Formats: sequence, structure tokens, C-alpha cells
Amino acid sequence: MTQTDLTPPTAPAGSGGAAVETNGPAPRDLARRPYDPRLSNEDLDPLPEQSWSTYNIFAFWMSDVHSVGGYVTAGTLFALGLTGWQVFVALIVGIVIVQYFCNLVAKPSQRAAVPYPVVSRASFGVLGANIPAIIRGLIAVAWYGVQTFLAAGSLTIVLLKLFPGLTDYATDSYSFLGLSLLGYVSFAILWVAQALVFWRGMEAIRRFIDFCGPAVYVAMFALCAYMLVRADFDISFSLSDKSLTGTQQVTAMLGAIALVVSYFSGPMLNFGDFARYGKSFESVKKGNFWGLPVNFVVFSLLVVLTASATVPVFGELITDPVHTVEKVDTYTAVLLGGLTFVIATVGINIVANFISPAFDFSNVAPQRISWRMGGMIAAVGSVLLTPWNWYSNPDAIFWTLGLLGALIGPLFGILIADYYLVRNQTIVVDDLYTLEQDGSYFYSGGYNPAAVLSVVAAGLVSIASVVVPKLSGHAAWLPDYSWFLGCALGFAIYVVSASVFEVATRSGVSKETAAA
Repeated sequence: MTQTDLTPPTAPAGSGGAAVETNGPAPRDLARRPYDPRLSNEDLDPLPEQSWSTYNIFAFWMSDVHSVGGYVTAGTLFALGLTGWQVFVALIVGIVIVQYFCNLVAKPSQRAAVPYPVVSRASFGVLGANIPAIIRGLIAVAWYGVQTFLAAGSLTIVLLKLFPGLTDYATDSYSFLGLSLLGYVSFAILWVAQALVFWRGMEAIRRFIDFCGPAVYVAMFALCAYMLVRADFDISFSLSDKSLTGTQQVTAMLGAIALVVSYFSGPMLNFGDFARYGKSFESVKKGNFWGLPVNFVVFSLLVVLTASATVPVFGELITDPVHTVEKVDTYTAVLLGGLTFVIATVGINIVANFISPAFDFSNVAPQRISWRMGGMIAAVGSVLLTPWNWYSNPDAIFWTLGLLGALIGPLFGILIADYYLVRNQTIVVDDLYTLEQDGSYFYSGGYNPAAVLSVVAAGLVSIASVVVPKLSGHAAWLPDYSWFLGCALGFAIYVVSASVFEVATRSGVSKETAAA
């Protein structure tokens, strides 16, 4: 008997038929059990058709990578004391790690055609899956507001360039609750624009991200070429005034690699929300290959070259592309460059911080919260946080996103351990949607004690790795590795606790099925 990735039943609903091997989800009308409305709606149920190609996944990653945040993250690695080539190597190694983990998290969602919070029901239980869903959803709400605010800053630059008379409205004289009147206008324009794209559904979002990634590439190539010409191609890749020893260079590069992985940890955890649309797992893997290491090599090269050129051109290192464009004295360059980076930020905001909480919040109450309503909850919540005040307060970010972000590693480790080790890549799709006690993922009242124990234990250690250095002033390097620490502990603790709680047996997955 060959190994199977899914074992959804194919007998008529309510017949109690046996499971069979399949390469995709069972048709809804052939489900063994009726789906419980408390766990099911049109957006969370298995897709009837998976149509995304390799290019669509590639374009998704282009939208995710080609952002102001990604550019700044790459640029700030110079502050660690690394040379240009060391920054480049760290970026590539980090993104290869991200690619590997994205392939791991993509497989169960693509094969089952379900989003991340539904896949999490296998490890956390049909009700316990709300734990990771809410954690990830709250993180996305906060970052949605921040990214919208950052994009609004780029739009404000463009508006001031077009209409210099608006300058007074961008000052404190016309401000309310910490933001200028023009700032509110820019924020509102982008908030509404993102909501309109989202509201039109996944097909409209797919078309939007198919456009965003290539569009930003055109602007980045143009900006890079312009800066190199201005610098007469005389640039240096030694952009730091720090002099590091060999050991310090290795340590700094490891920290840079960890920073790259941490930057992508949120989209990486929820990548199943997009992998579910892939035509096949092979097409998803190919899309990941072109969208991550290949695409990131080109993106990183552009970042390193452009950032390096700012030193001879402007007399200082500038790692923010918006500020680089702002300093360019060409009207057209500022206009097109500013608008392009606005589009880039909108693209990543929709795919990383709008779609994911839409699924996450919908998972909490499927009949009351649709996918669209879940997304709008995130959008409204992002405004209530007043991100323009919150983002400028490092302590506020640390004690909210810093602590919540420390839990992403454990959640990832638990998901991977459950699917690949405990269940041997087997999911009973219909049982993800039932509250019947004999369901594979009902466990104890809908919660898997092994997963709850694992996220608490690993989460406490992961949070401590972030909090202790901040409060004590020692081991300042430790927070850079909190994702890796949390992931490894979540993985290890779950494997042990799953054996103790006999997860595979209690969940209804027989030894024969698990070994098939």
C-alpha cells in the first residue's frame, strides 16, 4: 500500500463509509459526515477547484518581498557591521531557509484545499485551533495598520509633490490624535483602496498581486540604474564604520540570517492560506523556488547596489527607498517612485495582513463571521489602534507584537511535528469539520491537550528569550533567535507530549492508516 497524503472518506454523507486514498479533497456532496455549521462556511470549506499556477505563487512572493519593509530590513543589515557581500550572503541563506519551511507548511493546506486555521484543527483540535488563529490574527491586525500608515507616508510625499499648497495641512497645526490632516487623508485613501480590492474576492486579489510584483521590479531597476549613474558606478560595499573580527563577522551574519527568517515568520506560518489555491503541490514548490531564492537574489542585489550608491550621491547611507526617492530632484522620479512603493506596500499588506486574519477570525465563528467580515474586523481594528502613535513607540511594539511574535515559532513547530511525524502526512478532511466525539480531531472537548501544553511550554521559553534580555540588558543577541528557539521547542515538546497523550490513537487515525 502506497503512502497517501490525505484520507478523506468518499461515501455519501451520513453513511459512515470507509476512507480511501486520494490526491485531493473529497467532493463536498460525497463527504462521510455532514459538516457542522459551527466549524464550516463557504470560505473555510475545502475548495472545489484549485486554479493557482506556479506564476501566481511566484507573484504572491514578489508582492510579499518587494515592499518598503523588505527593503528596509535588507538595508539595515549594514548596521550590523557587515560588508555588502556579507549582507547579500546572509539574505540568500535566510531566504532559502524560508523556502524550505514554506514548502513544509504548504503541503497539508494544498492537499486538503483548506486554509491555515482549518489545518490547525488537526493538531490543536477542532475548537483549539482558535488559539493559533487568534494569535496570528491579532498580529496581522496590528501590522495591517502599521503598513497602511507607512504606505500613507509615501502617498503624502507624492501628494505634496503634486500639490505643494497642501504643505500646511501636513504640519502639527492641522493635526488630531497625533496625525496631520493630510496624513489622515492619505491613510483613508489607502484604507479604502485596500478594502475595495479585498472585498472583490481572491480572484481580484490574485490579479492585483500578479501586477504588483513586476511593477515594483520596474521601479527598482530604474531607481538602481539612476543611482548608479549618479554615482558614476563608483560605489563601495563597505558601508559600516565598524571593524569586526572574524568571529564577530560570523556572529553578525548568523544574526542577519535569523532576522530574515523572523521577518517572513508571519506569512510563512499562514502560507497555507494561499497554498490551498495551488493546482498541485509541485506547482506551489516551483512558485516558492522562483518567488523566494531566485526572486530574492535579484531583489537583494538591487537593494545592496542602490543602498551603496546613496553614500556617494547623497553623502549618507539611506536604507529606506521612499526617502531615497524623496531626495531625487527629478519630479517624474519622485512621482512614479513614490506611487510604486505605495502599490508595493498595499500588495504586501493585503496578502500578509488582510487575507490571513480574514480566515483566522472567520474560523472563530464561521456562521457569524464570513471571510469578508473577518477581513473588515481586522481593517477596523487597525484604525482603532492609531498606528501612527503606536508605531512610534518602541516599547508599545515590543510588549505587544514582540511577545505575540514570539509565539509564531511554537505554533509553526507544532503544526509541522503533527503533520509530518505524528500523522505521517495524513489528514481526514471531513473530520476537520465535525464536533462529533468520534471525530479524529475532537480530542478532549475539541482541544488537543498535547498541543495546548506544547504552545504554553514552548511559548513561555520563547517569550522569555525576548523579555529577559530587554529587562536585564544581557544576551542582547538572544531575541534574534526567538523564532528558531520557539519552533524547535514546540516541535520537540509536541512530539513527546503527543506520545504521552496518545494523540494518533485518540484522534482515530489507526496504526495501519498512519503507516500506509
